[in-house]
Amino acid sequence: MRVVFLGNARWSVPSLEALAGSGHEVTVVLTRAPRPGGRGNRPIPTPVAAAARRLGLPLREVETVKAGAGFEALREARPDVLAVVAYGEILPRAVLELPRVAPVNLHFSLLPKLRGAAPVQRAILEGLDVTGVTTIRMDEGMDTGPILVQAEDSIRPEDDAGSLGERLAHLGGRLLIETLDGLAAGTIEEREQDDAAATYAPKPKRGDRVIDWSRPADEIVRLVRAMAPEPGASTTFRGKRLQILRVVWAGAEASPDPPGEIFDADPRGEGPLVNAGLGFVQLQQVQPEGRKRMSGADFVRGYHPQPGERLGEPAGGSPARG
Repeated sequence: MRVVFLGNARWSVPSLEALAGSGHEVTVVLTRAPRPGGRGNRPIPTPVAAAARRLGLPLREVETVKAGAGFEALREARPDVLAVVAYGEILPRAVLELPRVAPVNLHFSLLPKLRGAAPVQRAILEGLDVTGVTTIRMDEGMDTGPILVQAEDSIRPEDDAGSLGERLAHLGGRLLIETLDGLAAGTIEEREQDDAAATYAPKPKRGDRVIDWSRPADEIVRLVRAMAPEPGASTTFRGKRLQILRVVWAGAEASPDPPGEIFDADPRGEGPLVNAGLGFVQLQQVQPEGRKRMSGADFVRGYHPQPGERLGEPAGGSPARG
């Protein structure tokens, strides 16, 4: 079939690679125009643009496909299928009606669970054991169209959003080709989503990334995993921002000391132990403000945190225990 691919993000790339190696014809890849960023604020192409060039696929970089040059490029491609993966726009009816067979979206959850922009992060935050990927026939809602195909994957205890998303992206690439093959053969049985069973996965706001040390240790661990590797969960240390990128649960016992207080910072250990509302976490990777990422052990050796110092305190907070 003739396929137009829409995507922007790094997690879109495995689907594009799978499509390029399939028997389907990629008539054009549409992705967002380069935006300024990085050192020098130079225009940076999307990961999808870079992949399309590497794969030798026809590419158009546009501001949107809702109107203008992007819509015209899509219309002129005369697609049988519009394949949408991590594109980040709600598409109007005029776009959805262009493909002859179907507009297909690959979503990184087992719909109707976790509809929305951040299903990978929310799956970890909610402590789910299983998630997956789903292809749907797109409608004008947010992830509400009929289900085409689904595949499950386990969430591993060591997963953060980066590792889980990468694994789902590759699983999704295989599922997209299975979906296209099934549509071509006429063997897919669509099924409507059960709206009553739907849950939602909105994109986390800046404040959602701030660690509340009064929460139980296992919740803090899930928050850090969900926000890693980017942008990272955050707290403060000695009045400056401290990104927390990897932690481990280090016991469930209650402590009489305040939440956020450093319980132990042995330079021979793997990182400082911090009191939570219930239990302890050990900081294994952090990034102090203005510095590179470092292990928890290097943080102890370089910054010499003391038992009794508090994380999450403004400048001039509690002193270390004497």
